[in-house]
Amino acid sequence: MIGNEYSNKTIKQNLIDGLSKKEFILSKFYTIVFFSLLSTILISLISFCVGLYYSSYTEASIIFRETEFLMAYFIKLIAFFSLCLFFGMLVKRSAFALAFLFILYILEWIIFGLLTWKLDSGLAEKIQNFFPLKSMYKLIDQPFQRIAMTKFPDKTDLAYDYAVHWYEFAIVIFWTALFVFLSLRLLKKRDL
Repeated sequence: MIGNEYSNKTIKQNLIDGLSKKEFILSKFYTIVFFSLLSTILISLISFCVGLYYSSYTEASIIFRETEFLMAYFIKLIAFFSLCLFFGMLVKRSAFALAFLFILYILEWIIFGLLTWKLDSGLAEKIQNFFPLKSMYKLIDQPFQRIAMTKFPDKTDLAYDYAVHWYEFAIVIFWTALFVFLSLRLLKKRDL
């Protein structure tokens, strides 16, 4: 989205036509929210239909339990796309923005490795949960392992906390606000 704005020079045209830089970033953020909402609705409808088809339960309380994961998915998408918006504003090219995402992923693991080397591994993992990509991942923690554990319910020693916690939402919302703010700040300082 941002790469096309720079390569087609439509960002200049939007600003010349009277759109402020704040309105430009907000329009991109609203687009992110729209597509995230659309994806969340689609996932919830598919999950609902598949659940009704393959389940023998018809009670509403069972059907609609654990819907907080849909909200976590929605917030996760907004945060990830806001990070992509920031990288797109930073480097002006889509391919380079994706490369920056990969570099950030590697950088988070390098920092985690250094923290594990210097600190206790439990403390290092708690610190790692504040990193941008890891905090987004932690909103819906280990989905495939949770599905696998339903096949082996007698393995209680491998139990994990799969719940969505409020502080995980707060961390991700903080990163989202920071990425949108930094995108706006970058656009305001940049000479187009």
